[in-house]
Amino acid sequence: MASKRDYYEILGVSKTASKDDIKSSYRKLAKKYHPDNKETGDEAKFKEVQEAYDILYDDQKRSAYDQFGHAAFEQTGGGPAGGNPFSGFSGFSGEDINLGDIFGSFFGGGGRPRKQTGPIRGDDVLMRLRVDFMDAVNGKDEEVSFDFDDDCPHCHGSGAETPNDIKTCTTCGGRGSVTRQQRSLFGMVNTETVCPDCGGRGKIISKKCSVCGGSGHKRVKKTQKIHIPVGINNGQQIRLQGMGGAGTNGGEHGDLYIEINIKEHPYFKRERNDIHLTVPLDFVDAILGAKIEVPTVNGDMLVTIPEGTQPGQILRMKGQGIKDLRTGKPGDQYIHLDIKGPSSLNKKQKEALEAYRAASKADDSLFSKFKKMFKK
Repeated sequence: MASKRDYYEILGVSKTASKDDIKSSYRKLAKKYHPDNKETGDEAKFKEVQEAYDILYDDQKRSAYDQFGHAAFEQTGGGPAGGNPFSGFSGFSGEDINLGDIFGSFFGGGGRPRKQTGPIRGDDVLMRLRVDFMDAVNGKDEEVSFDFDDDCPHCHGSGAETPNDIKTCTTCGGRGSVTRQQRSLFGMVNTETVCPDCGGRGKIISKKCSVCGGSGHKRVKKTQKIHIPVGINNGQQIRLQGMGGAGTNGGEHGDLYIEINIKEHPYFKRERNDIHLTVPLDFVDAILGAKIEVPTVNGDMLVTIPEGTQPGQILRMKGQGIKDLRTGKPGDQYIHLDIKGPSSLNKKQKEALEAYRAASKADDSLFSKFKKMFKK
């Protein structure tokens, strides 16, 4: 049976995605793969998307999935949507009853102890990588180093010195669990617990590997090249499949998730895919208008300052923001103008401003208009 795909991967969202992001992605994919869509309809993919949405949009199911993966829903036999919580529970007849089955019917957990006789996938691992602001804007190839539990070169992951040192557990007969029987009000009740000798694995190692001490793994320092995509935002993750925690009983490794932490830029401020930049402007350029070169994440750009620009005015530079991680469409840059007046003037500057004041009518000054408002 083919292994199920990761639900986050199916919907194309990160593990930190909000419910709104999950719903938005689901709607797009459901529309794309709906069987009624003659161009891109795909019934199998539509069901896969629906199943992923049912789990990730439900807070409790999502929490269980994040902790246990697909195994969280395999024990009930009812799939992600669950089933009749009393299935398999047909009343008391005085015959032998499995107590684990009863409680499993009520609580949806299967009730039985978790055996480890088969392969068990390793845990996912999270690490954080701090990157420069412009590297997140433009993208970059980066090398990351991390500890990795590789298969032991001597025992190849079995944990035994030789294959002959792996024996079937005599306590449980290889089942991984033991059953105890006791009398109760309901008759004879069977309780099933993990085998105390093999720990649920069904196997006993008589002689542990001399290299790894029985763990089956050897911790090594691994260096991996990753690509930081253009437009990645703070907190988003890059997934390295199979680079997480080691599995047991021959199970595959988990995944390594690299969370991107972006350093702040001294001038550019990011808001989603838009850039905000405060630019100082001489008051004369604000009054008369001017053309100035403004820094952007794409290089310097010529901007026209309109005549009569007022303090606090914001200019928009369309398409000069950051490219969207998924669509490639760029955001905008917003220039916040900080108009400055001189703290001191030379002789010619004073004469020019005096001439301006003399040429202006006293009754037209801003202060005169302000005072007239109070006399009405």
